[in-house]
Amino acid sequence: VQLQASGGGLVQPGGSLRLSCAASGFTVDHYAIGWFRQAPGKERERISCISSSDGSTYYADSLKGRFTMSRDVAKNTVYLQMNSLKPADTAVYYCATDPPGDCVLIATLKANSYDYWGQGTQVTVSS
Repeated sequence: VQLQASGGGLVQPGGSLRLSCAASGFTVDHYAIGWFRQAPGKERERISCISSSDGSTYYADSLKGRFTMSRDVAKNTVYLQMNSLKPADTAVYYCATDPPGDCVLIATLKANSYDYWGQGTQVTVSS
């Protein structure tokens, strides 16, 4: 199982980015997949998750509809579309999979419950 995250970069406040997480060794509709982020000095937090069974998506309340997670089973890739970016969104973003259950479970909010991680991609929001 491998995950390859990409798409980060430097963007101005109010801008957009789309992150990609390419999967190999499994299919993206087999396990739930989460996007996490970690800002300097802060814990890694789950910001979104996509269910393996029906592709339902879950988001951290703090995102207030600015981020959208999706998947393309044919490309075996999940995406995170990030709009109206703010400096507070600056962090390293990771995708992860093989949680202890589907996204709705509270346990899947915890980073240490995921077995496989992508390498992270830096997102910097700054003018």
